[in-house]
Amino acid sequence: MNFLSHYYFDRNTKFSNLVVGIVLPDLIKNAKKDWNLHPEKLATKFDSPQNLNSIFTGWKRHILIDRYFHNSLFFTEHTKSIKLEIAPILHNSPIRPSFLAHIALEVMLDSLLIIDGLIDVDDFYSHLIKSDRHSISHFLELNQLKDTSIFFNFFDKFIESRYLHSYRETHQITYALNRICMRIWADPLNESQKLQLTTVLVSYLNQLRPSFMDIFVDIDSRLN
Repeated sequence: MNFLSHYYFDRNTKFSNLVVGIVLPDLIKNAKKDWNLHPEKLATKFDSPQNLNSIFTGWKRHILIDRYFHNSLFFTEHTKSIKLEIAPILHNSPIRPSFLAHIALEVMLDSLLIIDGLIDVDDFYSHLIKSDRHSISHFLELNQLKDTSIFFNFFDKFIESRYLHSYRETHQITYALNRICMRIWADPLNESQKLQLTTVLVSYLNQLRPSFMDIFVDIDSRLN
């Protein structure tokens, strides 16, 4: 799941460090794609203080939610359907249809949460701003990530840009996907492909809208 979908399950929390932990695995990968942290192997190091433990608790929830999501029938069926629709468009692109189908579904879920008023994006960013940077830095250092400046440079830009607000506009889905793909490939999509993808994905999002909450209800029941 993407940032806002993860946040949905703890949208009512008062603990900003928990929210950071919930999205930290994705923030880490966005900051530097070859970073691989495994804090679960160092679990006893995060017992205290409370801020550090909250980040670790959020991290564990992220991993658990992703496990439920990626093993769900919902994920399997929709990524397969999206892949079939977009594969012809990607014929001359380096992007694997299965990869794009995966991230497209996740971005669509974020988009639908905003469109249907189920989360407040400003509240999400507010939590990131209020989080304890010292505890985040300590968490990263305990995981052998010594140069935290790379992470915080990305973190600050992520907060400043507030680009997740753009998910409210369905035609921006392709823009978001292209940005993600550009971290891997130099020129993943031409203008014609972007237009075609937008048409297909907006149509799919509208088909998904009546039933998209099924996966959130299912995961929520497992978490509780």
